Amino acid sequence: MKREIVLRLTPKEASDEKFYRPLVAKKLKVSPEKITAMKVVKRSIDARKKLVVVQLHIEAYANTKPPVQSKVKFEYPDISSSQEVIVVGAGPGGYFAALRLIELGLKPIVLERGKGVNERKKDLALLNRNEQVDTDSNYAFGEGGAGTFSDGKLYTRSTKRGDFKKVLEVFEHHGASQEILIDAHPHIGTDKLPGVIKAMRQSIIDAGGQVHFNAKVVDLLIDDQKVKGVEIEDGTKILADSVVLATGHSARDVYYLLNDKAVQLEAKTWAMGVRVEHPQELIDQIQYHSLKGRGQYLPAASYSLSCQIEERGVYSFCMCPGGFIVPAMTDADEMVVNGMSPSKRDSPFANSGMVVEIRPDDIGEYMNKGVLGGLEFQQELERLSFVNGGHGVIAPAQGLADFVQGKLSFDLAECSYVPGLVASPLHFWLPEHIGARLQKGFEYFGKRAKGFVTNEAVVVGVESRTSSPVRIPRDKFSFQHVQIEGLYPCGEGAGYAGGIASSAIDGERCAEKAYEFISGKTIES
Repeated sequence: MKREIVLRLTPKEASDEKFYRPLVAKKLKVSPEKITAMKVVKRSIDARKKLVVVQLHIEAYANTKPPVQSKVKFEYPDISSSQEVIVVGAGPGGYFAALRLIELGLKPIVLERGKGVNERKKDLALLNRNEQVDTDSNYAFGEGGAGTFSDGKLYTRSTKRGDFKKVLEVFEHHGASQEILIDAHPHIGTDKLPGVIKAMRQSIIDAGGQVHFNAKVVDLLIDDQKVKGVEIEDGTKILADSVVLATGHSARDVYYLLNDKAVQLEAKTWAMGVRVEHPQELIDQIQYHSLKGRGQYLPAASYSLSCQIEERGVYSFCMCPGGFIVPAMTDADEMVVNGMSPSKRDSPFANSGMVVEIRPDDIGEYMNKGVLGGLEFQQELERLSFVNGGHGVIAPAQGLADFVQGKLSFDLAECSYVPGLVASPLHFWLPEHIGARLQKGFEYFGKRAKGFVTNEAVVVGVESRTSSPVRIPRDKFSFQHVQIEGLYPCGEGAGYAGGIASSAIDGERCAEKAYEFISGKTIES
């Protein structure tokens, strides 16, 4: 007998099979000894009420031999002599596009402006010591993309666009924990994801594909509205009739390149604001409704907050429980912060982006600069944050309660941001349509989550890279650029994804569309 069972348990009951085996047996109407196997297929936490509940979906077997459980394996064929497709960018969009191209019998040539993850780690270490920013190797650029060293969360609502389960299985195949297949909000962790990314690269190379680092694309070769290849910074031209453009949301030079070549772009809505950090213990107390915090059996608590302030969304973004704030700028005269969590989420801090929706008509005089006006507004805010910060990558910060009340902060709470903070009146120098909405948003969140607005928390400036202000438009059926045949804008940089998982899904879809274009065959959904 096999049955799917849903149990709502206390955190302790859910922590070990020995506690919930009798409950499963009761559901099956058998003795516990008759249960031959149990497998948790989904796990989630419901903390909406004072009594926190863990919900388990269990596949249970009784009085029957369970099937042999085996990991999903992916076999990548030899494509060393196959037709080539250029993939620009080695983030999740690019690597998942490359692996899918291999499955379909095509040879990916992956070009990454930055370095491999091992070399990239060295540049990040220098950055965290407040040394110079490498403009091509940082928290945004390099193998694995922006997500590799900024958390590794895999949650997405974009399941209608592709196979989210397969994305998780590919990650697991390359070394991620099997837990990502179970948890409602899967997370690999900044400490684990680099190894997974290297394994994915090796799969591409072993199958006959190519991965090139320090290969910054500086030109897109176009003839008669058809893509013919790319040129990289050293002058090398690489030819192919299909290019997957998966360059990420921070590659401003790519947008300027396309604009200079009269390739159609669109302005879009995005979001900017600050990163807020609390003691993790405080967030645990708020979210789990207990002064004792999370106790022995619950993970570090997270939150998701949103509201409408003056017809614009104000919301939390990329919440990192048990995490750290990191410097995420891509140039020396910018100040940008992001968040990350290791796999154990065991830092004493919890941080989240807290951002305001920005529409193209919100940016005033920058609208006159055309489709790239949002990029210039974004960069100007980052430079403003740099000016109001300290030396190098020391970040401007303010106590959260002081920010809400419009007061100066003279003492800042301890913070995870390694390069250091300097007290700065963010409420004063942030553009009013961002700063004032954030103040009101925090005030609203403080009413919903008692204790949230406190000077035990700090706001750090600025969180500006939630997504790009620019979209590279594509046909909704072919995924090709609306103007250029053979060009497949992909992932966050193209404006069609928002995070690791959705970028991976989009990469697979772009690869499939490139295959259909090249082969003339249709992939059955």
